[in-house]
Amino acid sequence: MTRAHRLGALSALFTVLYSLALFQYLSVPLLDESVVQQILPVIPWWLLVSFGSYSLWSLGWGLFTFRDCPEAYTELLGEISQAKNDLRARGVSVD
Repeated sequence: MTRAHRLGALSALFTVLYSLALFQYLSVPLLDESVVQQILPVIPWWLLVSFGSYSLWSLGWGLFTFRDCPEAYTELLGEISQAKNDLRARGVSVD
């Protein structure tokens, strides 16, 4: 099973469990019903904000440590100059 299939299966399972708990077909153990009714509706927003925070942190960390990979840095600079040369050959002003 590939990583995408595993992620899809786990996401479907958690979505079904969340929906059953949200619509009160399934009770949440160790929590009072009033607490469950207050917490369950905000879980998707919490997950969205958490994913956004993780994504921004990951991008920021990648930018911060970019110069730690000299091979990737020189490869990227070579690709940029190759793209500029290709655009110049097609008559586009890039500088």
